[in-house]
Amino acid sequence: MSTLWRPSSEKIDSTQIVDFAKYVGQHLDGQHFDYDQLWKWSIDFREEFWRSIWDFCEVVGEKGDVVLVNDKMPGAHWFPEAKLNFSENLLKRRDSGEALVFSGEDGQRLSLSYSELFEKVRCLQGALKRVGVVEGDRIAAYLPNAPEAIIGMLAASSLGAIWASCSPDFGSEGVIDRFSQIKPKVFISCTGYTYKGKKVAIQDKVEKIVSELPGLKEVVIVPCLNRENDSGDFLHFKGLSASFFNEFLQSGKHNSLTFSQLPFSHPLYIMFSSGTTGKPKCMVHSQGGTLLQHLKEHRLHCNLRRDDRIFYFTTTGWMMWNWLVTSLASEATLILYDGHPFYPHHMVMFELIERERINVFGTSAKYLDVCRKESLSPSQEYNFSSLRTVLSTGSPLLAESFDWVYQEVKEDICLSSITGGTDLISCFALGVPTEAVVRGEIQKRGLGMAVQIYDKEGISLEGEAGELVCTRSFPSMPTHFWDDRDGSKYYSAYFDFYSGVWRHGDWAELTDVGGIIMYGRSDTTLNPGGVRIGTAEIYRQIEEFSEILESVVVGRQCGDGDQEIVLFVVLKEGGVLDDDLKKQICSVLRNKVSPRHVPREIKSVPDVPRTRSGKISEVAVREAIHGREVSNLEALANPESIKHFVD
Repeated sequence: MSTLWRPSSEKIDSTQIVDFAKYVGQHLDGQHFDYDQLWKWSIDFREEFWRSIWDFCEVVGEKGDVVLVNDKMPGAHWFPEAKLNFSENLLKRRDSGEALVFSGEDGQRLSLSYSELFEKVRCLQGALKRVGVVEGDRIAAYLPNAPEAIIGMLAASSLGAIWASCSPDFGSEGVIDRFSQIKPKVFISCTGYTYKGKKVAIQDKVEKIVSELPGLKEVVIVPCLNRENDSGDFLHFKGLSASFFNEFLQSGKHNSLTFSQLPFSHPLYIMFSSGTTGKPKCMVHSQGGTLLQHLKEHRLHCNLRRDDRIFYFTTTGWMMWNWLVTSLASEATLILYDGHPFYPHHMVMFELIERERINVFGTSAKYLDVCRKESLSPSQEYNFSSLRTVLSTGSPLLAESFDWVYQEVKEDICLSSITGGTDLISCFALGVPTEAVVRGEIQKRGLGMAVQIYDKEGISLEGEAGELVCTRSFPSMPTHFWDDRDGSKYYSAYFDFYSGVWRHGDWAELTDVGGIIMYGRSDTTLNPGGVRIGTAEIYRQIEEFSEILESVVVGRQCGDGDQEIVLFVVLKEGGVLDDDLKKQICSVLRNKVSPRHVPREIKSVPDVPRTRSGKISEVAVREAIHGREVSNLEALANPESIKHFVD
């Protein structure tokens, strides 16, 4: 175990998690702050814990007296007497402080104050009322990570309408697969987007999507390519009224903003699974559960305060967008970015940190790994005095990437690898600003999250790899899946392996200090000779080869029922996968991990398939090498890559 960072006593004392521990101190015998003790209390006394989160974070709404009814999974009913509105909690600040700052890769910068944001939401709510939007209606958006997406979500949820979004790089079929299931009343779309210096027009895709959405009543167009009104010809959709965003906004300018007081479990978002193995699942997340869970993670686990500046590199099609937006409830400033993270130069994200004085910077593990492999040294060029936290998710953060952050970004920083997912719109394990950062580990299990590691018999493990599970219900569980009348899809997604226990589908290990080591998805866990191996164990070794840009490893079924490992590598320009490199790879895996980790075959490919959120799709590769059809190629950001794995 190698400790890379430990907070000073002054930093510990200044955190909100310590303030919270003092707040609930009467339940902990007034003892000195201890995270593990606080975590155990949050599990053993969950009702008191979540009631305290509501009060400590000053949630706007009526809490009621009852916290939890029918405490089981699935079926738990949180805060059954509560009434609140998600948007009201995000818009309680209404002064001139910055709410949103948008930066585009083309250098464009826009800023909205909290009062300006409130005004735009007020007008948009009026416009939505005018076209008949009521509680329970769906609003679908096909937008980049721009202010219009946040304005749209806040206006929708203020009325009790349900928000769903996809980023404009999705293909039309992928969008139709998602939105056609939920039948939106209003569709908000951009005309195009800019990526890696190229302007991408999407009029044809928008027209096709609109034609395939039954029940659609209104189309609203955001001219994101130049933020000026495009040709009016684009607004002619058969049988539908359509208008540009600002024009639509003005139609509601006389509205008086009101917030529907909704049940805790009232739908807020419909989130979609990646859809790489079939039609995407539509997960419904609640107003109250999303708010409470995000407040807990922002305030206690990220120590986010009023006027802090928080950034996450995300699109509107990834749950980290939803997570980021809730930062408004902590009265922080959201820094939004749309474009390629390495365009127009490799340091553009670090330039953004300095220019916008970012305090909390979030990105993907893959981004940090690419920075490491490119030997970037951003601290030599930029001032990171504002930066105190770096968040990483999307895949396990390699130990070497931990090293790179502390060596090349900043020594005195809390590097928080986090894990959770769209299914819970939050985290199971994440950072804790009062705890040490251990190389290659997620710091701790989240407060209120009864995370354990199980073997296949449901026996709890420590110091051994197994299934990551959650044994007790939590507020941000999906309320249901859309159009899943008997709940069978919902049940089979999480509960059919261990009855009454949430099985998340991750292969992980709980360490003796309470940290989590992630080994990859359990549905792609390798199983040669009957021994289960997490794919991350192999990736950690392969990443050390300077000749290799990235890799994907899968198990191939043998005729005798066993499985053999096949490794595919993407080489750097000019690299060659010769016998010598193959021998080196096999030797490293044999000596540093085990002989069972040595692949039967190693092949070179020009690219590996990724989901829209940037995760390598091992499932797609596994299906392709077995000659099976890879369903729903629209779910992949680069579907053309599959051809390299067939046969």
